[in-house]
Amino acid sequence: MRSGVRLGVDVGKARIGVARCDLHGMLATPLETVPRAASGGLDIARILELAKEYDATELVIGLPLGMSGHRTPSTEDAEAFAKRIAASLAHAGDSAAAITVRLVDERLSTVSAQGQLRQAGKKTKQSRGIIDQAAAVVILQHALDMERARGEAPGTLVVQDSDHAAESDPS
Repeated sequence: MRSGVRLGVDVGKARIGVARCDLHGMLATPLETVPRAASGGLDIARILELAKEYDATELVIGLPLGMSGHRTPSTEDAEAFAKRIAASLAHAGDSAAAITVRLVDERLSTVSAQGQLRQAGKKTKQSRGIIDQAAAVVILQHALDMERARGEAPGTLVVQDSDHAAESDPS
């Protein structure tokens, strides 16, 4: 298991949920909900600030696929967002350029997060402000557990200067 703080990112149309894990990659916890910026990159700037603040080594971004594994408009959006973050990191300086970006299959992460919030006694209306963070926790914890089980980094590495990722398994 690689050491280092990782941030989990759940990209939505209106909000972006962010979670973080401890230095040893054992437990993901909610961090923040970032408003999705229509333009200007304020959302990416905030995520980069969080990565710097928590000395993150990696950003794990959820890749929303259909239940059968097919691509959706949300898949395209998440991939484009991940590429923009990777490009921003590459241009942000030495310490930021060392942060990797990975896409990890996030099927059912929001459903799982909603179920966990319901079990905790939160009603749907009460959980709107934190559902994105909870989904980011689910995405990041899944990635951490997968890495621990497989002994290798999960998902697909995002390479900013290429149209295709270096690896092909989004799980």
